[in-house]
Amino acid sequence: MYQKLRFFTFIVCSIISIYTQAQSVFIPLNQDYYHLIDRYEIKRGKFSEGFHTSVKPYTRKGVVQLVDSIWASNSIILSDKDRFNLAYLENDSWEWKNNDTTGNSKKPFWKIFYQKKADAYSNADDILDLHVSPVLNLEFGAATGGVQKSTSINTRGIEIRGMINKKVGFYTFISENQAYIPDYVKTFVDAYNQNELRQTNLRLPGMPGEGLTKEFKQNAYATDFFTARAYITFQATKNIQLQFGHDKNFIGNGFRSMILSDNAAPNLFLKINTHIGKFQYQNLFTQLVYTGLKPNDQIFPKKYMAMHHLSLNLSKNFNIGISESIVFQRDSTNGDGFDLNYLNPVIFYRSIESFQGSGDNALIGFDFKWNFAKRFSLYGQLMLDEFIAKEIFKPTGYWANKNGLQAGLKYIDVFGISNLDFQTEVNAARPYTYSHDSGANYTQYNQALAHPLGANFVEWSNIIRWQALKKLNITANIIFAKFGEDRNPTENWGQNIQKDYDTRSRKVLYNDDYGNEIGQGRSARTMIYDVRASYQLKHNFFLDLRFLSRDYKSGNSELNYTNTIKSFGIRWNIPYRQMLF
Repeated sequence: MYQKLRFFTFIVCSIISIYTQAQSVFIPLNQDYYHLIDRYEIKRGKFSEGFHTSVKPYTRKGVVQLVDSIWASNSIILSDKDRFNLAYLENDSWEWKNNDTTGNSKKPFWKIFYQKKADAYSNADDILDLHVSPVLNLEFGAATGGVQKSTSINTRGIEIRGMINKKVGFYTFISENQAYIPDYVKTFVDAYNQNELRQTNLRLPGMPGEGLTKEFKQNAYATDFFTARAYITFQATKNIQLQFGHDKNFIGNGFRSMILSDNAAPNLFLKINTHIGKFQYQNLFTQLVYTGLKPNDQIFPKKYMAMHHLSLNLSKNFNIGISESIVFQRDSTNGDGFDLNYLNPVIFYRSIESFQGSGDNALIGFDFKWNFAKRFSLYGQLMLDEFIAKEIFKPTGYWANKNGLQAGLKYIDVFGISNLDFQTEVNAARPYTYSHDSGANYTQYNQALAHPLGANFVEWSNIIRWQALKKLNITANIIFAKFGEDRNPTENWGQNIQKDYDTRSRKVLYNDDYGNEIGQGRSARTMIYDVRASYQLKHNFFLDLRFLSRDYKSGNSELNYTNTIKSFGIRWNIPYRQMLF
């Protein structure tokens, strides 16, 4: 542990001493916000020069460059709502515009606060570029179909970002949170908390996408948690950017990702982005938490991941990517801390993993994106966890044919209706994908690093986004998922990726490694209908009205239930918590 921290500190301090150029921080991951960026790249008819959309988050500088290219084009048809959206994106990252009046407020508060629409307080000069904003999320709802009859989220915090000497960027997000979660969310998190320390009120986690939580008011549906994300970033050369901190990352172009998503809690990482023309190469070195608490032990066991992803624009509108990941956990007998062998930024990790004794979890991913006709985007992913070449094309259901698949399509301005966008996406993962025979499963804080359902599932998602008015957006999600569950904690049919794949039930019960298919175990399915209307009263200040219905059907009919939630909330400088699984 200490060796790893010393190494990261040495790397960071060494690179800071290098001459750096103007540095941008990143736009926090946000489905609504990132949809706008994808929409205008599709309308443009060619990829952005400032970033590759398959690697998220994007820099603020890159997004402003994309907006500038849209404004400068005479061939792109823009509605009044599009012009409003583009101005919104500009105002949100005004420091990257040469025009000093971009994002100015008409009536600053006391001539000090809200001089810019996006920031409660800001300062911009050659020494310090600073942006400070409050964070607030208050949502209250009524629930039916379960034990918990009311839901809520109460978030208060602050967001700070900026640059020092236009060389080093920094970002901090801190919030204190309390929430009453609905039945389906508690059922979901409890399924992955089998190592929970039940002697106390601590849970790991009690809220999807977060880390350590605790119960309050002696209510199992009430959770209290602290959120903290922060990083520094700097441009080592014109084409090499580094980021070190605690946050989330995402690889892919879909609603979900089968390679790396923002589903799990934030983690500590060092990231190196190399962007040269049509190529973008990313190295990601992370520290993860792999299990729950132990009695009388507050030290969380650690594991690590090394990943690299190469993105290539084969043409102005067709992109392919390939990634390789290694998840590994070392104990005192194998050498504590991060394995320095995996710090090599270019070599194939699988060869190193074999050289080390083949005890680590190796995964290979492929992704693509094709924007065409200035209206459509076709995308997909393939994740290969483990396979035997002679078995992969045989319809025998061999257990080690572990893979995940994604295929999706985005269609903007559907049937010529301005600002009506549609997305459809299919995701599937075979049983035992992402699992391992040690702590090196593909998880962080007991949550999947890829799809929230883990493995042994197929899911079909449909998303309709309609900007009815400049400030009013209506989003509808229809999600169908079919999966196979364990009937009791001793079974392992391949959905819970935290379980040792050597305990797989077909092997234990029948001494058979074949016949494994998606949906095995106790069959189950969910149908989600979700409609949300968001009105932007002021810049990044939203009023949200939502209706969600989640219907769960099990092979055991006694477990069937339907959760229905109606909620209203106000949200300020924070993404909406969707919790769609």
